[in-house]
Amino acid sequence: MTASIEFATVAKRYGSVEIIPDFSLHIAAGEFIVLLGPSGCGKSTLLRMLAGLESVSGGRIALGGQDVTELPPGRRGLAMVFQQYALYPHMTVFDNMAFGLRNLGVPEAEVHRRVQAAAAMLELDGLLQRLPGQLSGGQRQRVAIGRAVVKEPKAFLFDEPLSNLDAKLRNRTRIEIARLHKRLGATMVFVTHDQVEAMTLADRIVVMNGGRIEQLGAPMEIYQRPRTRFVAGFVGSPAMNFLPARRLPDAQGRLVVALPGDGVLHTQVPVPAALVGELQVGVRPEALRLSADGPLVGRVELIERLGERSLAHVGLADGTVVVAEVPVQRDLALGEAVRLQPDAAQVHVFDAAGLAHHAVAVQADAVLAA
Repeated sequence: MTASIEFATVAKRYGSVEIIPDFSLHIAAGEFIVLLGPSGCGKSTLLRMLAGLESVSGGRIALGGQDVTELPPGRRGLAMVFQQYALYPHMTVFDNMAFGLRNLGVPEAEVHRRVQAAAAMLELDGLLQRLPGQLSGGQRQRVAIGRAVVKEPKAFLFDEPLSNLDAKLRNRTRIEIARLHKRLGATMVFVTHDQVEAMTLADRIVVMNGGRIEQLGAPMEIYQRPRTRFVAGFVGSPAMNFLPARRLPDAQGRLVVALPGDGVLHTQVPVPAALVGELQVGVRPEALRLSADGPLVGRVELIERLGERSLAHVGLADGTVVVAEVPVQRDLALGEAVRLQPDAAQVHVFDAAGLAHHAVAVQADAVLAA
């Protein structure tokens, strides 16, 4: 029963304020799409327009090839899970999950079959006679998800469903949602500002900024080859380091830049046809390592010891602070002078317009031959 979703030049305005100017996206049947972006970027508005909870100012929305732009929410065949659980406190878990089906006149035997099946899938079997007040936050969220599952919708819509959970429950529920998608093979659209949720759940991520798609792609594609400085800075934890850079004469068709402190970096980034204005070099912490002759010179300001890895916050002479992943066995002291070497194959260069220029991709046959 799962269906594809199509946004075709969809727009949303509140009076003279334009929230979403022109949004187009095709979601394949059975695909898990995550809308990722900061607060106010329009991701929840898109989800609510898809659900029929917000009107569309322009364009059309299709579900399984059917235009549903003007259909009321109850006739779209969608199920939505909100940030707030919205459970009826006086009803048992069973009745909360069955409520929507009973309103639709589904036969009681079928109601019992669907609720029991969803409860087994979500490990709620032993909780069906409890009231919401007797449940933990994670259990209440699973009931809210179960209430959506029993509807057997064409697609599931999730609006930041994990935001109210603590870190441990958030991790567990994220895994449960991933397993649910695998079991059902259903179309899922998930809204979040949490890039960890996006990276672990999505088939494709839609990174949004100002009501527009900043980049669309598979999680690792977005992480390894961000299209813009905005994407590079938003996706990744810790965030990518950004350094002002000055272009030097190119070498063998690759960009060479001067970094803060006048250290020279030979990148693997091909020289673009046109590259003007100020440049920035972007390098992730795992691609920045301690080196006796590295081009970046600074002093250790903070060490984050995270068990499996350590992160050194290093202040450079110009005041820029960069984060580098360092060996856990290396005992750095606060104030210690260090030199850092970016991995040239993982360096990104951003032009004045914020567009990214990447190192040459490693060919698969070269990797196999290594």
